[in-house]
Amino acid sequence: MSKLGSVSELTRTQRFKQIANCINLTTPVGIGVALLGKARRRPGPRGLILAEEYRLKFPIAGAFTIGNVVITPHRFDEQRLRRFPGLIEHEERHSWQWTFCLGLPFLPLYLLAMAWSWLRTGDRASHNFFEVRAGLRSGGYLRKQTRNPISAARLGLRGLRNRTKHPEV
Repeated sequence: MSKLGSVSELTRTQRFKQIANCINLTTPVGIGVALLGKARRRPGPRGLILAEEYRLKFPIAGAFTIGNVVITPHRFDEQRLRRFPGLIEHEERHSWQWTFCLGLPFLPLYLLAMAWSWLRTGDRASHNFFEVRAGLRSGGYLRKQTRNPISAARLGLRGLRNRTKHPEV
């Protein structure tokens, strides 16, 4: 059996999330983004849809999730999952976050959390509530130290270019 697990019977909570993310339109939007990026789609574990070899350059991420769709410019193969063993679980936690935020409100909340993290650390993930709750290390992030907000303001937009996520996640 692959590390992705089998695409089998879903639990009630997994089925709930799958249905909720369809109703709140995030999974259809995720499928649309995957189609736009010419990603190959296939069923994944626990009701997820894996979209691999995404070709667009935005967003800059090793993987990202919209609804129940996990999108990556790479492939979810055995080698990648050995290097990043918690990646699917990290992205699945984001799929739950889409559910808990009732769909599209997740996006502005995530952007605010990312801005807060950047202001506090110069890094988009270290103090981002959603990334912390999904598991920083399993998502390929390193935790940065909190910095003085005044020095953060002086840095301007340079800090936004600071990537802590492993570029190949």
